[in-house]
Amino acid sequence: MPIMPQPAWETFFEKAVRDSLKPETRVLDIGAGLRADDTRGNRVDKKRAWIKPLLTQVRYDVLDPVDTYKPDIVGDLQAMPIDEAFYDSVICLAVLEHVPRPWDGVREMLRVLRPGGFLFLYVPFLAPYHAEPGYYSDFWRFTDEGIKALLYEFDDVQLVPVRGPVETLAHLLPRPIHNKFFLWLGRRLDGFRKASGKQASGFYVTARKPA
Repeated sequence: MPIMPQPAWETFFEKAVRDSLKPETRVLDIGAGLRADDTRGNRVDKKRAWIKPLLTQVRYDVLDPVDTYKPDIVGDLQAMPIDEAFYDSVICLAVLEHVPRPWDGVREMLRVLRPGGFLFLYVPFLAPYHAEPGYYSDFWRFTDEGIKALLYEFDDVQLVPVRGPVETLAHLLPRPIHNKFFLWLGRRLDGFRKASGKQASGFYVTARKPA
């Protein structure tokens, strides 16, 4: 399979990570979604090794609802045990779908961010069910309009869809049909048509707390 250009959502992700991890700032990663630190969190992605040196330049705290994976803070996103306006950035990747009241989670992220603070989210839309029994359930999916409604108190809300509609369909297929070839083919087909940004696997989102 030929190498394809980096998709827009990966470029958006890389910029959002760097904007979140400005040197000498306080950063909260809810659920260890960066997957870059093998000492905290339940997953590490080797493709994100470039992030780990950035973590040494910030105060990087991980929050999780259980202590199983050695987070810095054990707590519920919907009522975090954190002082108001404590963090410069909050990262919350693939977490909001797992909490019963995501609107309370958004309100809490707004509360713990300092004025002008940076928020980086990923939320799924057309994505497989993915609960982990005993750790988290799977409650919600989000359209772009739903995301904007949840973030109504934030400024400068920007979002980018992850995967076009055909690649999203391939991503939903069960294994072994869901494989690298079908994902590649789906991306190729999306490249030949004007893809709808509404039909996506999910959305990366950035926003700022009003100053």
